[in-house]
Amino acid sequence: MPTSLVTGGAGFIGSHVAAELLKLGHTVVVLDDLSGGFVENVPAGAQFVEGSILDVALIDRLFAAHAFDYVYHLAAYAAEGLSHFIKRFNYNNNLIGSVNLINASVNHAVKCLVFTSSIAVYGSAPLPMTEDTLPQPEDSYGIAKYAVERELRVSHEMFGLDYVIFRPHNVYGEHQNIGDRYRNVIGIFMNQLMQGQPLTVFGDGEQSRAFSYIADVAPVIARSVDVPAARNQIFNVGADTPYSVNHLAAVVMEAMDIHLALNHLPARNEVVHAYSDHSKARRVFGTQPPVTLEEGIARMAAWAKAAGPRHSRYFGEIEIARNLPPSWVQH
Repeated sequence: MPTSLVTGGAGFIGSHVAAELLKLGHTVVVLDDLSGGFVENVPAGAQFVEGSILDVALIDRLFAAHAFDYVYHLAAYAAEGLSHFIKRFNYNNNLIGSVNLINASVNHAVKCLVFTSSIAVYGSAPLPMTEDTLPQPEDSYGIAKYAVERELRVSHEMFGLDYVIFRPHNVYGEHQNIGDRYRNVIGIFMNQLMQGQPLTVFGDGEQSRAFSYIADVAPVIARSVDVPAARNQIFNVGADTPYSVNHLAAVVMEAMDIHLALNHLPARNEVVHAYSDHSKARRVFGTQPPVTLEEGIARMAAWAKAAGPRHSRYFGEIEIARNLPPSWVQH
């Protein structure tokens, strides 16, 4: 029975990956600092350790005590737009923390490290984005993710650490932190609707993304270590069909059965259209019918209604206030 560490396992994608690993027979240890996750997200059967990937001593103790076969690294603060204004925080949590795990994985002979990168590494690349597209990240979050990808490659070449890299995009579903005002637009919309607030849309709302339901993503990530052809490869993973934010808002309001106005705010500095090609993942992992946007949002809406709204807190460690969108400024 393999033993796996899941960082960020009290968070959104991490908790679902941890649950899938338990189904596959893994012994699972979850490490999470609860900065964006919740203890109740940790699946029954997993051992939970509260702590940070920045705590090198803790990481060394965990690796020594459990002799992990596999590491699934999903801990991150994945707010692309906000990352411009929290550069130090971003690089500490998304790059330095990842290096701590890579070091420990090499030193403790981990068989494979699975890393969730992001579509953010591509920037404004030609569409659809493929794994062969030259990454040109346009925000600090994407830069950090791409740096970790390169570290994994050189660590494999230097030390023999195997890896699998996934570039998911716009994943949504149950356990998402709907109280985070800076990321995950579907959760933001649902939280606003439950509080009777208009839906905030940056710009004209015609920017588009391929929104990916969690059940189409987490199982592939979990079983990747058992697929030899996946070793030391990069995969886009997620939905194929892009939708505009305006269309998304209409679908969310229908699923929540709450219809409110859209509050259009000034456009942010962001990639306007982004979606990926997933033929490589289908070739290596096989295919299954994807969950439609309407069905996935209906499932998430049912969960959100049962969980209730969450208070949206302002990020308290803004490092650069210049050009910060007014709606992100705490008054």
